[in-house]
Amino acid sequence: MRSSTTVNKVNSTEQHKIVVKRQGIMRLLYTCKHTFNGLKWMCRNEAAFQQELMLFVPLTVLACVVNISAAQSAILVLALLFVLFAELVNTAIEVVVDRIGLEFNTLSGLAKDIASAFVFISMLMAVIVWWAVLWP
Repeated sequence: MRSSTTVNKVNSTEQHKIVVKRQGIMRLLYTCKHTFNGLKWMCRNEAAFQQELMLFVPLTVLACVVNISAAQSAILVLALLFVLFAELVNTAIEVVVDRIGLEFNTLSGLAKDIASAFVFISMLMAVIVWWAVLWP
């Protein structure tokens, strides 16, 4: 999460950037703003995140209405949230790799493949958790 802002200060011949560290409630407010911006971007631009969100909503409702304990419902929802978390990390890695360069690079491809594997493993974990809780 970004909790600082870059302020431009003009010098006689060149421009210097000064990082202003926010503190207290302002830091929290700006952190929430950047978090919301990131989630909004993911919802608008990332197809995989949109699909996972479309599964998250009804499955969360299902986790809350089935006849299981509150702790079990929480575990089911946390498993789904972990999938969304993995997709956020995957996309962040892809964006950084693309920022570095769009030309083919073996290590860039490997970074993206590993991030994708992270999402797959999170989905596998969610399926196992749901299976274990709902079909004992």
